[in-house]
Parts: sequence; C-alpha cells; structure tokens
Amino acid sequence: MPEGPELQLASLFVNKTCKGLVFGGQVEKSAVSRNAEVPFESSAYSISATARGKELRLTLSPLPGAQPPQEPLALVFRFGMSGSFQMAPRDALPRHAHLRFHTAPPGPPRALCFVDIRRFGHWDLGGEWQPGRGPCVIQEYEQFRENVLQNLEDKAFDRPICEALLDQRFFNGIGNYLRAEILHRLKIPPFEKARTVMEALKQRRPNPELTLSKKIKDKLQNPDLLELCHSVPKEVVQLGGKGYGAESGEQDFAAFRAWLRCYGVPGMRSLRDRHGRTIWFQGDPGPLVPKGPSTSKPDPFQGTKSPENPSQAVCTPGPESSHSPQEDEEGSPASSLRPTPQRPQCAEDEAQARVWRAAGHLSFLAGPPLLWLSPPCYLALDLARACPAS
Repeated sequence: MPEGPELQLASLFVNKTCKGLVFGGQVEKSAVSRNAEVPFESSAYSISATARGKELRLTLSPLPGAQPPQEPLALVFRFGMSGSFQMAPRDALPRHAHLRFHTAPPGPPRALCFVDIRRFGHWDLGGEWQPGRGPCVIQEYEQFRENVLQNLEDKAFDRPICEALLDQRFFNGIGNYLRAEILHRLKIPPFEKARTVMEALKQRRPNPELTLSKKIKDKLQNPDLLELCHSVPKEVVQLGGKGYGAESGEQDFAAFRAWLRCYGVPGMRSLRDRHGRTIWFQGDPGPLVPKGPSTSKPDPFQGTKSPENPSQAVCTPGPESSHSPQEDEEGSPASSLRPTPQRPQCAEDEAQARVWRAAGHLSFLAGPPLLWLSPPCYLALDLARACPAS
C-alpha cells in the first residue's frame, strides 16, 4: 500500500508532469467509481499537487480569461491499496482510470488519471486534510515530534510499538514497511510497549559539553525513533521512481527492494499484530507479542519469487478506511488467528480471483474449497467492494 513516501513521490510526479500543461473541459469520473462527481469545467486550467502524510491535495486553478468563470477547486486523495497518478494518451487510457483530467488543444490529447485497480482509494472535494490526522512525518517534523511526546498518556501508547506506529493521529505517513525498517535499525522489539520506548526519548538530553558540530554529528549518527520516522521516509523519496508498489521488474522498484533491510528480506522473522498486519523483525519480538499461532506465507511482494524461508509470514491487508485515521488504513481489524489467504489454485477463474481479492476474509486451498469466514459485516463489505467489475 502507498505510504507517506509514495504520496510525496506522486505529488512530485504530478507537479513535474503537469508543469506548463494546460488542461481543459470537464473532469471525468468512471462509471464504476463510487466516489463523488467533481463539478469542475474550465476551458483552461493548471494542476498542482501537495502531499501530507498519506494524503495528496490536487488543486485545479483556472487560467486568466478561462470560461466559464470558475474558482479554483481542490481535491484530497487517499490512495487506498493501489492508487496512483499516471499521464496517458487520451486514446489509450489505463483500464482503471477512475478520475481523468484532459489536456486542452493544441497539444497532443492526453489525460492525467487517478488509477486505482482495487478501488479502495478515495477523494474528497474542498481540499481539507482529513480531521484527526497528525502532522506529516516528512513535511512537519517538529510538529510531529511535539504531538507524539505531548500525548504519551493516550491509550495508543499502551499498545506494542509496532501497532502505535500505524496510528495516523500520531504517525501520519508511517505504514507497514516503514515501521519494520525503523524498528529494525534501532533494534527495538516490535512488541515492546510503545510508552516505554517513547518515555526514553523525553529523557534524552544532548551532552552540554559537546560543540554544536559534534552535537549535530552525534544526532546524525545516533538518531532516535522519531528522527528515523522522519529520515527513513525521506530516503525512499530520494530513491525516486514510485517507491513501494511498482510492478515487479521495474528499475525503480528494484532500487526500492535493494534499499530494504528488514521488510520481506530473507532471514527475517514475522508475526501478526492484533489487527492481522504482519510485522517483520529480527531477534526477540518483545513482551506484548500476541498469543496464538500465525500462518506463514513467504513473500510480501506480489509477483516475485518467494524465498525458501519458513520463518517468514505475511498477512494480506484489508481495505483502507477513509473515515478513521486512528488505525493504519492498510488493514481492517482482525484476529491474529485469522488464516492467511492463499491465491486461488485456478487463477484464470476471474470470479474466484475477485473473491480472493476481498483481502483476507476468505481462503482457498487445493482440492475442495475450504472457507474461513470472518464476521458477516466484514465479509459483506469486502465482497461488495471486490466483486463488481473495475
């Protein structure tokens, strides 16, 4: 799922691609999208983007003299499981382009498209960031750090640190692969109590005898957890490309895979947290590790060859919630005992493949199908989202 760095990279892509382009006409929405219509039409307008945490704001600005007279319009996107922006020729639009912004003549007809294969992505009119999300770990570091350290009494910090890091009220932009990489670099057990880890940061004081240059050097060489929540996502942005989620085999995705030290790396251990999300780590998991067995699956990267390491496991995440930033959007509440879904044996069976994409509430095995059902409300929601044609 796209995390903070992927949203930043998407905003950079939009700004670079749309620089100097003039767009015109109506904004088009696909017939199958359940998102809101975008009531915007202009003979000439520009497009710009800004990212914050796991959200991206797209601003449509009419150019001088454009008709009909129109105020600028802002949209805020959350990418869900598979959202991205692509620029494509108008006669060769991506299949899952659910929102399209067309260029105006005389240049070659093209369209900026919001592409979302799984359709868990969402956009809101008005341009307001989602209420309840904390400061961005990349763009608003000082506010982010203050927000965490001033709210350590919140019950979110009673939980394991790996779960607290997915709470978007405090760690806006951190997701599953980032939490694994950050904790791994500091050798923090993922199921250590979050407040125990954070309280130590409040007591950290630089040595007053050090010169300013040595203080800076010490900070760079020995970053704490909150500093890594800022610097590690920036490393992904600096890689360029698309970050996590690109198609297997693309050069930019290869660079991302080479950058990873823990997430999905052969030899690392993995366990599910209480929401069914898989945390990758090395060494002791910590005192708050969930009880019960965890089903294994070798590789979190779809479409790549699985390493032969029985200690690795992955939980296929559920749909993103566009309403509650309290829990990480990548997964819905789930028991650590929920079986890991397996890909259908007959991949050509599209109907069965769609059910498999319901993300974790059904599991198909070889031979007669065997189903594990989660609570009916979750199952009904996932089937409704997964089964219609995209």
